[in-house]
Amino acid sequence: MKETTLSRKEKIMKVALSLFAEKGYVDTSTKEIALEAGVSEALIFKHFGNKDSLLAHIIKSGYRRVLSHHRGMMTYKNPKEFLKNMIFLPNKLVSDEPLFWKLQERLSHNDFSKQQHDQFMKPVQPVLVKAFSELGYDNPELETQCLLLIIDMLWKKEANGDVDNGVELAQLLEKKYKL
Repeated sequence: MKETTLSRKEKIMKVALSLFAEKGYVDTSTKEIALEAGVSEALIFKHFGNKDSLLAHIIKSGYRRVLSHHRGMMTYKNPKEFLKNMIFLPNKLVSDEPLFWKLQERLSHNDFSKQQHDQFMKPVQPVLVKAFSELGYDNPELETQCLLLIIDMLWKKEANGDVDNGVELAQLLEKKYKL
């Protein structure tokens, strides 16, 4: 019985993620999610309480997956490797979970979504400063701010489908930083 409940909950989350990413959170009803997931709307409310909680659950579990799958990329071994990993991270993340990042891009003005993303990126900033310092850059803080802005724009554009040469852009950055 528990297995069936879990798979229905996962199905609801998967369908909701897809609909939220494609149609938008506001334009997707719990009724549509239930219909597409093949469950009752009451089951959605039983598992998640309401649509906002369902969205929060999707966002939190998405970041948990990202952290568990990419922990190695975000581990500091040496400055060049860390910078290279950060430069290629947007493309890797979006290609691994396109719907999650499309949803995140659509929700970039949503307070909860922004808070989760900021929490995800916060530990990266001081490590980038350290890497740029170790590589002898004149202004490591400014270099970090610039790279983080580029990374932020890259994942958003890739998630939206506005950029289809993300790897080439990352390779350009890799050359710029002589990595």
